[in-house]
Amino acid sequence: METEQLAEKLAAWIRDRVITADCRGTVFGLSGGIDSAVVAVLCKRVFPDSTLGVLLPCYSNPEDEKHARMVADKFAIQTRLIVLDKVYDSLSELLPEEETSPEATHLTRSNLKVRLRMVSLYYLANQLRYLVVGSSNRSELAVGYFTKYGDGGVDIVPLGNMVKSHVRDMARFLGIPREIIEKPPSAGLWPGQTDEAELGLSYDDIDRYLLTGKATDEVREKIEARMAACHHKRQPPALPDF
Repeated sequence: METEQLAEKLAAWIRDRVITADCRGTVFGLSGGIDSAVVAVLCKRVFPDSTLGVLLPCYSNPEDEKHARMVADKFAIQTRLIVLDKVYDSLSELLPEEETSPEATHLTRSNLKVRLRMVSLYYLANQLRYLVVGSSNRSELAVGYFTKYGDGGVDIVPLGNMVKSHVRDMARFLGIPREIIEKPPSAGLWPGQTDEAELGLSYDDIDRYLLTGKATDEVREKIEARMAACHHKRQPPALPDF
C-alpha cells in the first residue's frame, strides 16, 4: 500500500474508532519521538479541534520537550504540559524497597514513570471524553518493548501493524522534522537511554525478521526469546477456562 493511501486509511480508522466509542477526540503522550509525532499528525488530520498532545516529562531530557513542541508548533497541535517529577518522588518515597537486584529496581522505577503518564492521559481523556491513542509500533509490540499498563495502557494503537522502518517512511511523508526522524529512538527513561541498546537488537533486525522471517541465528534467538517472554503483555487478563 502506498504511504499516502495508508495515511488516509489510518486517519479514517482513528476517526471511526473515536466515533464508535461515542467520544469527541483524541489525547496522546507527545514524547518528542518519531512514533508519537506520526500519531499526533494523523489524529490532527481527523480531529483538528479536538486533538490534545500531552507533554509528560519525568526527569526527562529537555531535548525531548523541545522536539515535542517542534511537532506541535509545525502542525498546530494543542498541548498540555504536566511535569511528573514531584509525583514520582512522592510515590517513590511511599513505595517499599524490596530486596532485589539493582537492575530490577531500576526497571521497576522506570516503569513507574511510564505508568504515571498513563494515569495522567486517562485523567484528561475522562474529562474531555477523548480516546487515549498509543504510539507503539509492530516492532515494539512484537518484542514486548512497552510497559504493561503504561504506554501499553491505551484505547487504540494506530501504528500497531507498522514496523519501525514503515513508521519512518510515514514520518517523512507527513513532514515530521528530520531531526526527530533521525535521532536514536529512546523511551527517555534515563540519561543516554536508547531503545536498541536496551533491547540488544536493532530495529532493522527486528523489522527484517517480522517481515521476512530472516535473521542470523543469534538475532533470531534473541527476538524469539523476547517474544515468548512478553506474550502475556500482549494478551487481555487471563480468565479461568472453566
